[in-house]
Amino acid sequence: MTPIQLAREYPRVKCVNSHAELLATPFRDGVNALCRPRTLPGDFSEVVAHLGTAGEGIVTLEDDHLLALPVSAAGRAAIAILLEDLRVLREHERAPVLNCIYGYPRDESDAPVVTDVFSFHADRAPIETDTWLCTYHGAPSEGLRNEEARRRVDQPETRAELLRLYGGGDDAGFREFLAENCYDLHYAPLPGAQPFSFGQGNLWRIAVEHPGSPVPPCIHRAPDTRPGDPPRLLLIC
Repeated sequence: MTPIQLAREYPRVKCVNSHAELLATPFRDGVNALCRPRTLPGDFSEVVAHLGTAGEGIVTLEDDHLLALPVSAAGRAAIAILLEDLRVLREHERAPVLNCIYGYPRDESDAPVVTDVFSFHADRAPIETDTWLCTYHGAPSEGLRNEEARRRVDQPETRAELLRLYGGGDDAGFREFLAENCYDLHYAPLPGAQPFSFGQGNLWRIAVEHPGSPVPPCIHRAPDTRPGDPPRLLLIC
């Protein structure tokens, strides 16, 4: 399903036509995800090939590194798009980061709620802000409709396990414990839920949980990657 098709049937997603509109459109009337659909020219696979396809972890890419890559004209076109997206966000006082992602760390704790990026989650901040995402290469991020999700801490069995871990009652201190460990930011899909793909090349701006937010946060996750999958080229802000 394309973002335009998704927006037609899911009112929390709205598509826009430019960077300027993406920056200026407020989150309201229940809309918590804005998308600029794009089919990008250029060869992002070539860029990733020159970065190396067998790395580890997350590598942050600087502008000078990209410009120094010995790529073809198609590779240069891809790099020009990367740099332009970074430039626009920087000019509007954002702090975008471009990463080549070979793999994310997994939450290997014994806690009742897994809190790594592969779990459906919302972002949170103490001030008004938002999250920007664009996958140029590799598996894209996924979203989950708010109406098809339930906080894991609201599942009775999980909440009982968390209370045992906390060692106290279901009180204000327990809620603070949940927030400090980000347990309350993670969601489980309801039966029959249909997650949606953010797609490659599309630039997304999604709502974050913060004081006074007029809309619920957008629930999303990183794609579940396997050994041998190609690296992700991801802008995040």
